[in-house]
Amino acid sequence: MSICLMFFVSLLMMSISLFMTCLYFIINDLVLFIEWEVLSLMSSTIMMTILLDWMSLLFMSFVLFISSMVIYYSDDYMFGDENLNRFIILVLMFVLSMVFLIISPNLISILLGWDGLGLVSYCLVIYYQNVKSYNAGMITALTNRIGDVALLLSIAWMLNYGSWNYIYYLDCMKTDFMMMMISCLIVLAAMTKSAQIPFSSWLPAAMAAPTPVSALVHSSTLVTAGVYLLIRFNFAFMNTYLSKVLLFLSVLTMFMAGLGANFEFDLKKIIALSTLSQLGLMMSILSMGFYNLAFFHLLSHALFKALLFMCAGSVIHNMKNMQDIRYMGGLINMMPLTCTCLNVANLALCGMPFLAGFYSSDLILEMLLMNEVNLLIFMLYFLSTGLTVCYSMRLMYYSMTGEYNFYSLHSINDGYWLMLKGMLGLLFLAIMGGSLLSWLIIPTPNLICLPFYLKILTLVVSLVGGLLGYELFQFKLSWDQKLMNFYNLTNFLGSMWFMPTLSTSYLNFFSLKIGAMVIKNIDQGWNEYYGAQSIFKIFTNYSQMNSVLFFNNFKIYLVSFILWIIVLIILMMI
Repeated sequence: MSICLMFFVSLLMMSISLFMTCLYFIINDLVLFIEWEVLSLMSSTIMMTILLDWMSLLFMSFVLFISSMVIYYSDDYMFGDENLNRFIILVLMFVLSMVFLIISPNLISILLGWDGLGLVSYCLVIYYQNVKSYNAGMITALTNRIGDVALLLSIAWMLNYGSWNYIYYLDCMKTDFMMMMISCLIVLAAMTKSAQIPFSSWLPAAMAAPTPVSALVHSSTLVTAGVYLLIRFNFAFMNTYLSKVLLFLSVLTMFMAGLGANFEFDLKKIIALSTLSQLGLMMSILSMGFYNLAFFHLLSHALFKALLFMCAGSVIHNMKNMQDIRYMGGLINMMPLTCTCLNVANLALCGMPFLAGFYSSDLILEMLLMNEVNLLIFMLYFLSTGLTVCYSMRLMYYSMTGEYNFYSLHSINDGYWLMLKGMLGLLFLAIMGGSLLSWLIIPTPNLICLPFYLKILTLVVSLVGGLLGYELFQFKLSWDQKLMNFYNLTNFLGSMWFMPTLSTSYLNFFSLKIGAMVIKNIDQGWNEYYGAQSIFKIFTNYSQMNSVLFFNNFKIYLVSFILWIIVLIILMMI
């Protein structure tokens, strides 16, 4: 029995048992606090607090289910890797860190999971050990360090309350200045982990990790950690100026990611930008006060996004590690089962009625229409929805239809059975999971009263976006050539509004330039003149004098003897 199969079975069983426990908690409306006394010394005690409610249990069951499928999938995808055991252990550490974060009502234990995610994600991003992976790992780690520092500062501010169990103070202390400061720091930490503007550039860069890791990171672990933390903290900053700032930034992130995905040709980066767009959607509806809806979309999105990455991994595996969608085409004829899964996940992402994404995203848009938002937020929301369908149709068109554009001699097929079984395990939940979750999370029906033109607005925007995506890119080469004429515009839109450049070369350009000047003028300049080189010259001169002395030793001895006698005579005369 392989290590992957062993962990797959154990994680799946744990996931099912947690889901059953969650149903019991929902039916009986239970919340369980467990306090474990880790250490007691004199009058000081260290307590480990665990919070078990329907939300943490449901999220844990989803995380464990998706990670079990990812590990099963990895048995085939990472086949032949000499370090497979190390890879699986890293993935398990990643999942364990996320579980720590989910069950913690305490900022100290949250930091364990939070930093664990940051550290293990760095190890996984640099797994393939090349220059691109190292650069991606550094930008991922350093961006997330900003959030880690914010979390540490919030822990320091929490000392004012005498306990780090934030859950006791959220509602009663929300008007307090200290709680406002803590809220600001927690929102900053969540924005870095969930890659909101201006911290978005690390998310597509993290695609340097192996595809199974991407499936796990982008569905239910690393990027959703920030959203989950804000769901827990939502009472502290609701109806404040901070929530309005978060709403604006998250909607802008959603729009920016949707635009960028329409100009991207890397298969994994397109899916990564779609994750960024969905994270913006979760953050925005959360900042309006609908934390249940944000959690609902977080879970339904996790199902089809993990499936989407798994299908992308299977396609990349078959295409001999080629990720450019322009080289694909006609894959539906060669990989029908994988392409079916990819299409289902794509349609769920678009919000196709009665798939997993429809139940949450449609409800979010209708609640937005019921809410009091200004025209800018309204327009950005629906433009982003149209762009989501647009890049999904573009991805389908480039990969599924037309002629195959890569090697004429190929063996593309659906032959990787373990990968297919992992994908099929998620396929059923990507179809039925949204309906199941809507019954669990929203047991009481919401009455949404909208006029007919607003009721069908979501559907119309989606259809227009899909039509635009198909029409715009069906003449691939001609349109690409026309778009290249607007090079500056496409460069701006396709590069996430220059954010990767701003986060990397603009931040370190001046410091590197100053460093070069310091090395040139001080280390290799004045220091050499007055330091090493000068000392070297002095010692060289002394050694030359010594060599003259040693090579003429008899003459020198006689001369020095005569000089010594003269000195003695002079001294005697005095």
